[in-house]
Amino acid sequence: MLDRPIWRGIVEYDRAFDLGLSTWASAEAQVAALSDDIAYNNHDVDDGLEAGLFALEELLDVPLIGPIVSEVRRDYPGLDVRLVRLEAVRRMIGAMIDDVMVETRARAEMAKLTSARDVRDLGHAVVAFSPAMNEDLARLRAFLHERMYRHWRVNRTRSQARRILAEMFALFQAEPEVLPAEWYERSQGRDPADQARVICDYIAGMTDRYAIEEHRRLFQLEPWG
Repeated sequence: MLDRPIWRGIVEYDRAFDLGLSTWASAEAQVAALSDDIAYNNHDVDDGLEAGLFALEELLDVPLIGPIVSEVRRDYPGLDVRLVRLEAVRRMIGAMIDDVMVETRARAEMAKLTSARDVRDLGHAVVAFSPAMNEDLARLRAFLHERMYRHWRVNRTRSQARRILAEMFALFQAEPEVLPAEWYERSQGRDPADQARVICDYIAGMTDRYAIEEHRRLFQLEPWG
């Protein structure tokens, strides 16, 4: 596995700058990971509601978000549905942050942490959700998986994205000269695996909109500037 380009690059970097790969992640990295989890779940709830993939009423029996929706409606009777959605998501973000802070403080005190080194040598995460929050989030994710991630509209978009990326990758491999000049130069003189990595890096840097436009320019026979 270590001979693969991406892993080889990490190993070479670690030799020059010790990343401490045998230890646990730093406190900052753990905070970043949990922050991503908080953002991911809340954005998905917000996006699913805004896209009409499910309704607020369907969330009422889902742990964490359900009680919060009910609380917002009690606090603001007659509030517009859109504003209920926004306030519920805002409160859910706050609830998740509060939970992380309480659980992290308890873990740090129990482990008697006094330094960044202590965090990395602990052997498990110090920045974490409580067991109760993890259980609630598991049920929320199960709801999103059933009602959003596997929704036919989402599946259709995912299928389109796979085709766009696969077709561009295959074209760039077969005809690297159609890559932008900078990327074409990077791809030259490399073995097939390294060349594929350059192509992946180019595609990975695209936004959704840019990827769609790039695919159109490459595959549709129409004038473009």
